[in-house]
Amino acid sequence: MFDIILLVIILNLKIYKIKEDYIEFLRKYDNKVLMNKNEKRPYVGILFEIKNLSYFAPISSPKPKHRTMKNTIDFIKINHGIYGAINLNNMIPVTKDNIMIFDISKEKNHNYKNLLYNQIKYININYNKIINSAIKLREKVNSNSNY
Repeated sequence: MFDIILLVIILNLKIYKIKEDYIEFLRKYDNKVLMNKNEKRPYVGILFEIKNLSYFAPISSPKPKHRTMKNTIDFIKINHGIYGAINLNNMIPVTKDNIMIFDISKEKNHNYKNLLYNQIKYININYNKIINSAIKLREKVNSNSNY
């Protein structure tokens, strides 16, 4: 029974990848745009909309430093950093034709698959908090104020 409930939560929000040619295009204008590393470590994240514009925010795998870092307007720890973080500081605008759904069920690495399921579960539960931070960050950046 629990697995069915978890599956429903996971299906509410999906994990996405960005097409390589779009990343290369953005990097011409901003070298801080993250690159796809390879198929073993894909550049994955969440997609959301603010004022009719779509944004992609990358999710990072857990690192020891995540546990001691603080949540900020542009950095959100996933389950206290245990499952990584959402890097709103690296969110990029995207169009629907430059994204691809990342099918977690096809991931062959069992540990990575579990990590992604845990990340997406946390993100679904905390979606309002995440989107509110993204909105505030976008407003600060667009107003040219330092954040």
